[in-house]
Amino acid sequence: MNAVIDHFQKYILLNDEERNLILPKVSHKKVKRRHTILQEGMVCKHYSFVVGGCFRMYGIDDKGYEHNIQFAAEGDWISDIGSFHSGKTSQLYIEAIEPSEVIQIEQQDLYFLYNHIPKLNRIFKVIMENKFVELQNRVLQTFSSTAEQRYLSFLEQYPNLSSRLPNTQIASYLGITPEFLSKIRKDITKK
Repeated sequence: MNAVIDHFQKYILLNDEERNLILPKVSHKKVKRRHTILQEGMVCKHYSFVVGGCFRMYGIDDKGYEHNIQFAAEGDWISDIGSFHSGKTSQLYIEAIEPSEVIQIEQQDLYFLYNHIPKLNRIFKVIMENKFVELQNRVLQTFSSTAEQRYLSFLEQYPNLSSRLPNTQIASYLGITPEFLSKIRKDITKK
């Protein structure tokens, strides 16, 4: 449980009283590989902090193809923010790519902490602003960058994941086939 406290302390120091308010409001969960913590049709009830392992958030199109939207590994947060805040059902899945551990916080507990530890509100604002910037950059890259440029950007954003993720997952994130990803990697190696 202290992993989430340590994470918050990267942004701002918490005193003992604040730490003691946070700990009972979060829960720890182990997740097996290929198990989900969110499925389409469910309401997203948690912000999830990845203590260990790796997750992907993805949607499925009308033809049954999966499209990865986000990855989250150690020290990162993952949630369907729209569903979490609106209470509407999600169109997304969040799945463990490898055996994982998360610390989760439910909406009412998060709001309680915002009221009792106002600086947490600022921490989450910064976290969400950073995620929003990532998403904006990704959307921009989708229509203005080559597949190779998108792959290089992926490596910059997720430097430790390229060796942990199967080619199919990375290719889905980039919007290309696994075969084309292999070609890009070979071309980069030649350069």
